[in-house]
Amino acid sequence: MIRVLVVEDDPVAADAHRMYVERLPGFSVAAVVHTGGAALRLLGREPVDLVLLDLNLPDGHGLDLVRRMRSAGQSADVVAVTSARDLTVVRQAVSLGVVQYLLKPFTFPSLRDRLERWARYRSDAAGGEASGQDEVDRVLGALRSPQATVLPKGLSGPTLEAVTSALRAAADSGLSAAAAAQAAGVSRITARRYLEHLVDTGLAVRSPQYGQVGRPELCYRWSDGAKP
Repeated sequence: MIRVLVVEDDPVAADAHRMYVERLPGFSVAAVVHTGGAALRLLGREPVDLVLLDLNLPDGHGLDLVRRMRSAGQSADVVAVTSARDLTVVRQAVSLGVVQYLLKPFTFPSLRDRLERWARYRSDAAGGEASGQDEVDRVLGALRSPQATVLPKGLSGPTLEAVTSALRAAADSGLSAAAAAQAAGVSRITARRYLEHLVDTGLAVRSPQYGQVGRPELCYRWSDGAKP
């Protein structure tokens, strides 16, 4: 069983990442922590194979945590799960040995693809000697050539990000499709398609909202940890 440590300061996102990992055969969640300091303490106590790491932590940058891990002799591989799009940060992450870099918001298939490819790389590179360049290329190719992000037909990444941001900003009250459409700058029908996609992937929940006489309106909220 591959043990994964989730390091994420946003409790809602941390719980979503935990749920995603728990849905993958062969993976288990060793712990969920919200700071770099807590991550280092846990890594010193328990064996961990992979760290899902947010880069914006309350007690320091995630890449500083990676440096401290290596200085302490912690060899767990790291997948950066972050909103940071600065290519300088991406280059620094690669130089520190971060094996994958996944931008938020993402879908379960996107994370599954990265983790399954990493598991295949880990298995293929477990030991022994490569027969030649082709085998080295094959092992590295499993890690460095992820499939394109999988979204249902007709959905786009930028619009998904806009709807997701609007929904997370309204975490306490939730949003109707009309309110999400206004916040994201899309039509009500389009917003509903993206909101339903977030529900299907476990990142959001829906419930009827009763008010005026007539058919109740659906209210969408960023998931508080309910199983999809």
